[in-house]
Order: sequence, then structure tokens, then C-alpha cells
Amino acid sequence: MTVQDLIAMSLSLVLGTLVGWERQMGRKPAGLRTHVLVCVGSTMFVLTAKHAVTSIGGPSLDPTRIIHGVVTGVGFLGAGSILRQEGYVAGLTTAASIWMVAAIGVSVGVHAYALATIGTVFALLVLEGYRWVERFLSQQAGPDEG
Repeated sequence: MTVQDLIAMSLSLVLGTLVGWERQMGRKPAGLRTHVLVCVGSTMFVLTAKHAVTSIGGPSLDPTRIIHGVVTGVGFLGAGSILRQEGYVAGLTTAASIWMVAAIGVSVGVHAYALATIGTVFALLVLEGYRWVERFLSQQAGPDEG
């Protein structure tokens, strides 16, 4: 992984956090952690394509097709983990984390080990570390007025 990869992943973490924060404050089903994982994961998929060309190379390699297949297939897998009952949606963060680990797996597959490692650290940060942020936001929002 290069410094540029770290900058891209970090910026993705920050920008995903901003959007996710807004959604969390609006009490939307897809909140902070879900948005951050999707943002960081998508950045990771794009960076992985660059690493695939560098690592594996060759005129017949089209990393975008490989990555496209993984993204699409895992999207269906994640969709299966989302449940809706009586206006409540569950499983969105699980779906995003499944999608994120696909990005990690693709990164490892093209020997982008450092990128996979930072993606894993960021995913764990979001899944575990952001729990306190969600609790804080829930306390600040108070009871629903709508």
C-alpha cells in the first residue's frame, strides 16, 4: 500500500462518516456504520483494481471484470441478511460488513496485503468503535417526535 492508498482510505472513512452521521441523526435505517463501511469498501474495490494490474499484470487481465463480479455477487449475499418487520429494518450493517470483507478478500487476492490490512482495521473501527457514537447520537436525539 502506498501513502496515496492510505490517504484515499482515510478520506473515504471521514467522508463516509459525515454522510452516515447525517443519516444517523435523521434516524434512518441505514446509519453511521453502514454508510462508512460502504464508502470505505467501495474505495477499497477501486484501489484493488490498481493493485491487481501492478501485481498480476498481463494483457489478458481485466481486474475490473473480476472486481465487478465480486461486488455484484456479494451484494446479493448481503441483501439476504436484511430483514424488514413492522417498519423496522435489521441487518443493514451486517450486509455492509459482508460487502466490506469482500473488498478485503479481493485486496488479499491481488496481493495488496497492506490495503487489506488497513481496510480490516477501518472496518473493525467502524463496527466496534462507532457503537459509542451511535449510542451518543441516540441519547442526544431523544424520543421520536414524529
